[in-house]
Amino acid sequence: MKTVSLKIDDSVFSETEKILARIKKPRNRYINEAIEHYNRIQRKEFLEEKLKIESRMVEEDSISVLRDFEGLDYAD
Repeated sequence: MKTVSLKIDDSVFSETEKILARIKKPRNRYINEAIEHYNRIQRKEFLEEKLKIESRMVEEDSISVLRDFEGLDYAD
């Protein structure tokens, strides 16, 4: 485990303390879970952006292939 020192806005700290009192969870565990949650969100956003970029890269080819298929005669 790594030790981290951080400055938290007073309002955020106060709200966190109130929540911790209600849920009976150690502050360290709560902050770890919050960071894990935020990291998951960030990874999803990174993946979404990567997929958008890759989708734009193949868009023209995909449209071309679709046009080719539309022009095929499927009669037996």
